[in-house]
This record gives sequence, C-alpha cells and structure tokens, in this order.
Amino acid sequence: MRAIGIVLAGGNSRRMRELSNKRAISAMPIAGSYRSIDFTLSNMSNSHIQSVAVFTQYNSRSLNEHLSSSKWWDFGRKQGGLFVLTPTITAQNSDWYRGTADALYQNLSFLKKSHEPYAVIAPGDCVYKMDYNKVLEYHIEKKADITVVCKELPEGEDITRFGVISTNEDGRITSFEEKPMMAASNTISCGIYVIRRRQLIELIERCAAEDRVDFVRDILVRYTGVKRIYAYKTDRYWSNIASVDAYYKTNMDFLKPDVRNYFFREYPDICTKVEDLPPAKYNPGAVVRNSLVASGSIINGVVENSVLFKKAYVGNNCIIKNSIILNDVYIGDNSVIENCIVESRDTIRANTTYIGTPEEIKIVVEKSERYAL
Repeated sequence: MRAIGIVLAGGNSRRMRELSNKRAISAMPIAGSYRSIDFTLSNMSNSHIQSVAVFTQYNSRSLNEHLSSSKWWDFGRKQGGLFVLTPTITAQNSDWYRGTADALYQNLSFLKKSHEPYAVIAPGDCVYKMDYNKVLEYHIEKKADITVVCKELPEGEDITRFGVISTNEDGRITSFEEKPMMAASNTISCGIYVIRRRQLIELIERCAAEDRVDFVRDILVRYTGVKRIYAYKTDRYWSNIASVDAYYKTNMDFLKPDVRNYFFREYPDICTKVEDLPPAKYNPGAVVRNSLVASGSIINGVVENSVLFKKAYVGNNCIIKNSIILNDVYIGDNSVIENCIVESRDTIRANTTYIGTPEEIKIVVEKSERYAL
C-alpha cells in the first residue's frame, strides 16, 4: 500500500477509572489473548502498510514491551518496520505530547523521511477489522484532502465520547462537532483518517506555528468548510473501548459466535504477541459455560458468560459469572464474582464475594500485589 501508518496510542481516559492506572488504553487486554492495539496493527499489516509508527506516552511500559518486536504483525523487515516513538527532550523542545497534532509535529522527521505519498492515521484503542486500501481508493476517487472513516451508531448509544459529523449527498462532511452534548446526527468519526503525506506535513507545521495542538479541533473542525473532507462509512463491527462500560461490552461481545467468528475465523487474521503457555486446564468438577478461557489458566469452579485472560486461577467451589478476569489473577476457594472486572495480578482471598450489577460494573483491585523473587 502506498501509505505509512501512524497509530495514536499515547492518550489516557478518566472514563476507564482504575483500569488505566497500570497501562495505556491501547494496551488493554481484549478477548482473552489480545491487546487493543493488536487490531489496528493487524489491519495495517493486512493492508500491506510496511512502515508504521506508534506514538506512546501515558503509562507506556506495558505497551512498549508488547511492541518490542515487529515480527508478530509481520511488518517490513528490509523496508519499513515498526517504530515506537515517545516524547523526546531536544534542544528545541522539552514538552510531552500536548495533543495529537503536537505529537505529529514532534515526530515530523518520520513523516519527512518517508517516501509513501499517503498517511493512514488510526487510534490504538478501537476493536475492528478494516482494509485501508478501500479507504484510500475512496479518498482518491473523491479527490479528497482528508477522508474520515465514520459509522452510524444505533439510537440510545452514548455519542458524547465521539466527534459527530454531518455529510451532504456526495459524502462531503459539512459539519464536525467534537464531543457535543447534543448532536444533530448519530454518525460518528472512528478516528481513522487518510491524508496525503505532504499535505499532512503542511497542516501540522501550520498548527505548530499558531500553537495549536489538537488534530481534530485544529485541523478537521477548523478546515471543514475550507478543505475537501469526506466521510467513508463502515457498517462492520467497530468499538472504542475507552470507557469501563464500553470495555466490558466489547469483551462480552466476543462471547457471541458471530463476532468471534468474524474476528478469528474469517480472513484476514488478527495477530498478537504470543507467549509460550500451556493450554487451559479444567480440573474435575470444573463447569464452564459460554466463556473464553485463555492459555495458562486453571479452572476448578464454575465459570459462566465470562472472559478469563492468561494465567487465571479459579479455586474450588468458586462461581464466576458475567465477569472479566484479567491476566495472572488468583481467585481463592469459595469466592463469588459477578458483573466485575478483576484487575491483573490480583489475589482474591478465599471466601470473598464481589457482586456488581449490569448497570454498574464493579472494578476489583486488590492491594495484595505479588512479586517475583
């Protein structure tokens, strides 16, 4: 593909509450064995984008470890590759990324040294499959300056987290409101953009000269009536996980066979960093219904409608229902957990009960941290 990839993975969200205390949103575990950023990186690899830069910043240790090798997503070895770009103190600059446009400006050398004519910009906190080649074809067909991938949300969905757009009959965006309280449309931006690389450099340099730092507010919203900005609509599965409710719902969606088959059995594949772990073990007396259980887990109790990530241990006579158990969690005997998200490396003592509600998912963070010798 004649494009470079840029993954914006440096942000934080207060809507994630305690879940973002340990890691960046883009490093949040998804569907038992994956991270959120795996979906965007796989889409770029499957679209034959060879050169990809990931901008990391907030709580990036876990994310940087996950991105330590490009081989898992099969990016270009001799040409291109996977580049992890963090804020760097220089003689001219000592700031963290103040916004998405500022992050691009601080890494302008990556854009200038590239040779591909286009750039695909995407967030690292969304779960979806997409062929960016089709977006680029649409972009060229419409002779657009910028193309924004968008999706119509069903009635009742919370749209205040997103940019809301309106289009004319030709698909050109006529208005762009960033996180409005009251929206005139239910079509939202997915945060995925296609733009000519040289034009992106020009716009970013102009933003920097005017001390503007946000890509959406200072480029998309500001130039809506000036530049040819078009909307590419998708009707396939797409979810942004940057809130506790959205994160919980997205993981629960993978318990549905149609969603699971779409991501893991239909071409192209979603790839991730693979750990050398034994398969899940179900001891005598274990009962598992409609659940995902990842490698390295040991189950002794009852697990229903839940997602258990790697190296989870469920003790005797435990009942786990409608819950997400993150990596390396130990759950002692006779414990009951319902409608909860249990943070990674937690040790739940025996005879413990945590019960949330479908409307208010409970986040369990035990302070009994375990340390390796």
